[in-house]
Amino acid sequence: MKNILVLCTGNSCRSQMAHGYLDDFLHGNANVYSAGIETHGLNPGAVAIMKEDDIDISGHTSNHIDEYEGIEWDYIITVCDHAKENCPFIPSKNAVRIHHNFSDPSKVTGRPEDIHEAFLKTREEIKSFMYELIKEEFV
Repeated sequence: MKNILVLCTGNSCRSQMAHGYLDDFLHGNANVYSAGIETHGLNPGAVAIMKEDDIDISGHTSNHIDEYEGIEWDYIITVCDHAKENCPFIPSKNAVRIHHNFSDPSKVTGRPEDIHEAFLKTREEIKSFMYELIKEEFV
């Protein structure tokens, strides 16, 4: 089975959403992991917005990239520029490295509806990107 790593800054929001969609789209046909170059804990907004799309990530944990040392990655997907630019070297013989910067909805402040809209926008962008990635890489 393929090993897929989704990497973000704090492994709290964007990487967690991507992890959730990859698990859902791949139906257990790959080992999906998510991690951060820091750990910020699971973002409640990410959990809530994914639940609206019937994906439960409430059992996910915020993990540091060092926890996965020794795994041979087939894919390393960075979902924010900060992680791509600041990630320590991850040795992997044949990993396909994919990058797409998604906006961080956890940084949005203001009215609850503005925050919800930011999470929704990012979720839909991640969902679409991961779906297309699956079609290109796994079909």
